Amino acid sequence: MTDRHFDTSSWMRGLALTAAVLAAGCASTGSNPLGSGTGVTVSDPGRLTQSGFLSNYARLKPVAWAEGIQCWRRPGLDIKRYDKVLIARMSVSLKPGQQTTIDPTDLKTLTDYFHDSMVKALQPQMKVVEKPGPGVLGLRIALTNLVPTDVTRSVTGTVIPYGFVAEAGAGAATGRPAGSTPYLGETGMEMQFVDSAKGTILAECRDTQIGRKYAAELDTGATGAAQTWASGYVNSFQSWAYAKNAFDKWSALTAQRLAALRGAGR
Repeated sequence: MTDRHFDTSSWMRGLALTAAVLAAGCASTGSNPLGSGTGVTVSDPGRLTQSGFLSNYARLKPVAWAEGIQCWRRPGLDIKRYDKVLIARMSVSLKPGQQTTIDPTDLKTLTDYFHDSMVKALQPQMKVVEKPGPGVLGLRIALTNLVPTDVTRSVTGTVIPYGFVAEAGAGAATGRPAGSTPYLGETGMEMQFVDSAKGTILAECRDTQIGRKYAAELDTGATGAAQTWASGYVNSFQSWAYAKNAFDKWSALTAQRLAALRGAGR
């Protein structure tokens, strides 16, 4: 995939600010200054989709284990009955106009990335298989919202004197999550779990993640906040970086939730 190109001098000025943040992380930990990146996207309940992929949107409710995500689970469901998982080919049901404006190569790369991310997250606790059957949990996912970051606008906001001050507060002013700006990417998905042998719907979820250029996880301390800030800032110069962060976050949350329900631990 190729991102939009921009002026080299602008990039260098933006890079100087990035380097300062990276230095803060390195000085404290000596490890990866970008950290896990889990805080550089945030759920936006106001942008949840209703594509028709799921069976009943009215029964989806916010969950306690993940801020912003809505889910439903069949009463009395015993996930421990499933020790294998079949991850179906990723579906794409984007908002009107989005699919025609996204490069098909980019779209394939993104869906492949999401599939691989989910496989890596689930493999430690469940065998990933290719065919349905008894004890096989079917996982179906649809991409329902996909907006790339406008890299040119991100650079422009960075190099304008004090531009970052206005950008940092733009989220709340525009109804977006704190630290976000109107030109950053957003990614929506709808997810369904089924009994692969019977076709019974076991659970459904949906979420939309928004990129944050100026994210800060203050509860992680100064080092954690600096790492998250740095990762969000760097991602703002790549068209699809936030989408990949969202995919990795959803994969990790799915694995963690299944492990908790199965009593497997992670």
